[in-house]
Amino acid sequence: MIWTPHVTVATVVAKGSKFLLVHENTDVGQVYNQPAGHLDPNETLIQAAVRETREETGWNVKIDKLLGISLYNAPNGLTYLRTSFSATPLEQLPGATLDKEIIEAVWLTYDEILQRKAQLRSPLVLADIERFRSGESYPLELLANFNVDPVAP
Repeated sequence: MIWTPHVTVATVVAKGSKFLLVHENTDVGQVYNQPAGHLDPNETLIQAAVRETREETGWNVKIDKLLGISLYNAPNGLTYLRTSFSATPLEQLPGATLDKEIIEAVWLTYDEILQRKAQLRSPLVLADIERFRSGESYPLELLANFNVDPVAP
């Protein structure tokens, strides 16, 4: 058996004092999460973050910084290697169809997120917001793509 971690991306999108989260249905019930998802073939991590944010929230964003890379052994027995980014919201797409598991995209303050701490999808959600709030970030140039023929953004 070959062990392979699941490669995922997540985006912390801030506007003023609010953060863009998704309220979504999962196999363990309704939770709150950053826009996040799996890397697709022939896609860069940045392209994946932009795509996942658009598909889950209906917002186009500009990826600004790398927040960090997290290794997470989830309660479901899977291991996730998650690259997290900060992003600036550019425009909300009118009439956007969100992924089927998304109930709604919501803008919440930090205090509202803390009030929902027990409903966060994983500890990575709050950890990424804390990274963002502390100013911890890294230039996107740290990421390199080799032998990737990226799809158009």
